[in-house]
Amino acid sequence: MRSSAIGLITGLISGLALAFGGFGDFLIVLIFGAIGLFVGKVLDGDIDINRYVSGGERRDMR
Repeated sequence: MRSSAIGLITGLISGLALAFGGFGDFLIVLIFGAIGLFVGKVLDGDIDINRYVSGGERRDMR
């Protein structure tokens, strides 16, 4: 699924949460939507997190 479609679905769900649940529910849905979008981008290979999670080389700070 393309990022634009994911963004559309996230926006629709966020709008429903705001309309029927209130602002607090809207923020919760928005945060989980952003987390889901980030995970989807990582799994698609659009975002590379290897340098942050791998215990690779460290620079010498002398």
